[in-house]
Amino acid sequence: MIRAGRVELLSAPRIRLVETVLPELSPAHRAAVDRRWEEAVRANPALFDGPVAALTGLERDGRDALVLSWARATYRHRALRELPDAPVCSSLFVSVAQPSEDGRLLVGRMAASTAAPGRWQLPGGSVEPPDEGVELDVDGLRRHAARELAEETGSATPAGALRLWLTTRGAGGGVGVVFLAPPSSGRELRERYARLVSTETGEGREPEFDRIELVRPQAGAAGLEGPCVDYLEPVLGRYANASA
Repeated sequence: MIRAGRVELLSAPRIRLVETVLPELSPAHRAAVDRRWEEAVRANPALFDGPVAALTGLERDGRDALVLSWARATYRHRALRELPDAPVCSSLFVSVAQPSEDGRLLVGRMAASTAAPGRWQLPGGSVEPPDEGVELDVDGLRRHAARELAEETGSATPAGALRLWLTTRGAGGGVGVVFLAPPSSGRELRERYARLVSTETGEGREPEFDRIELVRPQAGAAGLEGPCVDYLEPVLGRYANASA
């Protein structure tokens, strides 16, 4: 385990996911969650209270495995992270480190209609729960990561080509499972994104990323204008060290 600032980089070749039940909320916490969600929607009407897998626990299983406990929730329950004495309910997400052939990594800036406008991050997103009775496993996370990569960048990389790389844990307890994609030419990455933007805007939709960049990991996120997700700098550093 490496601590990078307030973000932990957890190296674990095996991950096991265990479904649990979302902790019961007190009337006060339930009212606070609803109130904060209503405030967020007024500020950004594009928000949707869709299903999400909420992280309820993380522990080690021996030296080389992580156990991630999760529960079915909706996006409004993210407000629990900001409430005193609320049950543990952190974010669980996937990300993809997409390198170019010359060693840069693709990052995107979230569009105005998203939950984090202007923020730079790797392609990825919150994990959605599977259908009732269906187990969530690493292959499910891998498929979700490939879908996010395609939806945000226009990538055609199949899920089977993504390799489990590392896991991040932020100061707020949110956990991200990071997959590594095969290298692609910078030109192809930009052309695929440009085609995606053309298609999305032509159909009246706003792309999730309003801009992409290929950054050199050795330089970190210093050249990016605007806020960055907390894990970005340490993940760039890890990739730079692994490529040295």
